[in-house]
Amino acid sequence: MLTSTDFTGLINRRFFYNFLPIPATNQILLGSQAPDFRLPDITNNLTVRLGDYFQQKPVILAFTRIFTEKQYCPFCYPHILELNKYYERFVERGVEILMITSTDAKQSQIVVRDLGLKMPLLSNPDCRVFRMYHTGQALGAPLPAQFVLDKTGKIQYKHLFSFIDHNASVDQLLLKIS
Repeated sequence: MLTSTDFTGLINRRFFYNFLPIPATNQILLGSQAPDFRLPDITNNLTVRLGDYFQQKPVILAFTRIFTEKQYCPFCYPHILELNKYYERFVERGVEILMITSTDAKQSQIVVRDLGLKMPLLSNPDCRVFRMYHTGQALGAPLPAQFVLDKTGKIQYKHLFSFIDHNASVDQLLLKIS
């Protein structure tokens, strides 16, 4: 785990905008259509539109907390590594994982490089998509969450952050794929 104490870049507009705690909510119901969005994919240097996956393949949206390119949420860092390690298992089952972070493009490029990310890392520094999915926020960043979408774009499973159960495991996510 990265243990650097360099907090350069931590105190920014996003930090203040997400500082006050807002819990995740269950406003997005299972079986409902996933809200569509467009975000830059830092891993592959292109723009991703979620709706382009509909009618093609299931998608896992993995919202994650990365404070800066060197400061990770202690619950999210191992989750990021686990998803990256098993990314091919999802691809073999015809599923795409879209990891979404609130770090800006420059910070996200460093994360992709340093962690050797294989899955798309989508940059959402204004946190608009986090808010669309009602993931919540605290201490300067949106909270993590995972959503499994079937190939029609309907939400089949969601996991919202709690201190008891931080992130859905690879096995949980694989079980929820339809």
